[in-house]
Amino acid sequence: IAILHTGGTIAAEIDYETGGVVARFTPEELLGMFPELKNFAQITSRQVMSMMSEDMRFSHYQLLAKAVEQEIKKGVAGVIIGHGTDTLAITAAALSFMLEHVPVPVILVGAQRSSDRGSTDAYLNMVNAAYFITHGNFKGVGMCMHASSDDETCVILPATKTKKLHTSRRDAFQTVNAQPIARVNVKQKKIEYVQPHHAGSTGKLTVRDGFEEKVAIIKTYPNMFSHFIDMAIEKKYKGIVLEGSGIGQAPTNIKENLPVYNALKKFIAQGGVVVLTSNCIFGEVHPHIYKNCRRLEEIGVIFGKDMLTETAFVKLAW
Repeated sequence: IAILHTGGTIAAEIDYETGGVVARFTPEELLGMFPELKNFAQITSRQVMSMMSEDMRFSHYQLLAKAVEQEIKKGVAGVIIGHGTDTLAITAAALSFMLEHVPVPVILVGAQRSSDRGSTDAYLNMVNAAYFITHGNFKGVGMCMHASSDDETCVILPATKTKKLHTSRRDAFQTVNAQPIARVNVKQKKIEYVQPHHAGSTGKLTVRDGFEEKVAIIKTYPNMFSHFIDMAIEKKYKGIVLEGSGIGQAPTNIKENLPVYNALKKFIAQGGVVVLTSNCIFGEVHPHIYKNCRRLEEIGVIFGKDMLTETAFVKLAW
């Protein structure tokens, strides 16, 4: 198993001078903290980058995809990626689009509590990920995080259907409009598959790592003006993920909100792509329920069904 480190809380410790958490463990130090990993496989470990996940950019996704490709070409049975939790699910979604025909499991692992704390979740997440790689038959990109606040079971989560729903709980990651791929309990030596999964790939691994930089997320809200859409037109943006309300609404009906509607219409007429998602966590958007939704569809807005806003964003950019 190759472990690739990117930084984040899983590679961090408390700085007692400032009271804050800083990313600074080396790959060798991290391996020393998880000696049980050697029970499952020969481990190689290297640092691809060292940063907190909120600083990730598309260029970092590209570096990570290339690093995964390099390890797979060496013949590893699987790859674990240590990553900060704040944007871990977004990176997983990006990698799932970029890595085509992945022949091994690529599992992203994070921690809500730094590895030097007694309450850390890093140990269980990391060891369960390694057990899943060596004893399971999943192929593709996923995540391994706590199933509950207890130190018993982890869940393997789908790359494009998972969201961090709590700022600090150890079981912050939950699936949205989907089920986990599997539940893993290394103490009981048990893997329980929850849904059908990818057990193999027939094609050759291909890395498709192109991203359009000029794509944005714009949230709708009461008393909204067209300024952000106007700016996207002015700056020649190629795509917008518009996070609407409910089943697919945007403030475009009454006279005061017509500038928003007209700005969207102009953006699309000039070649821009607008994908509509919902600010709701569960359910999906639909173009034919309300008149307002139909008016948005008529000007070319694409309804993103049950896609998470973040997933729609990286998919549109990719």
